[in-house]
Amino acid sequence: MANPGSFYSQWSPRVLNNLRIVTAFLFMQHGGQKLFGFPAPPQAAHPLLSLIGAAGILEFFGGLLLLVGLFSRPVAFLLSGLMAVAYFMAHAPHGFWPLLNRGELAVLYCFVFLYLSAAGGGCWSLDRLRQGDSA
Repeated sequence: MANPGSFYSQWSPRVLNNLRIVTAFLFMQHGGQKLFGFPAPPQAAHPLLSLIGAAGILEFFGGLLLLVGLFSRPVAFLLSGLMAVAYFMAHAPHGFWPLLNRGELAVLYCFVFLYLSAAGGGCWSLDRLRQGDSA
């Protein structure tokens, strides 16, 4: 266990916040592309009430909740599952290796979100403000 006054014990919570915020910001772009055609137009148009439309809603609004750190644990768990489903539905049928089937980003998001579901939103989150020091 690290010394409470050590560099690592002071910076670990801050780095957790940075991981959550940057990951959520990047993830929101996938949903924004599907829902709003921003920051880039989607490769193909999909109805909002389709599987890809639902994924876009979860990506954008789930990412937004993670960005501000609201309901971080359940949202991160849901998004982890979303990325697992996305990997096995869209990428795994094209081969075993994530690099070759272009699924490495889905795998990485899946496990980062799984980590965030256990670690929580961190000290710079709305969860922390809502629940005091227990978040």
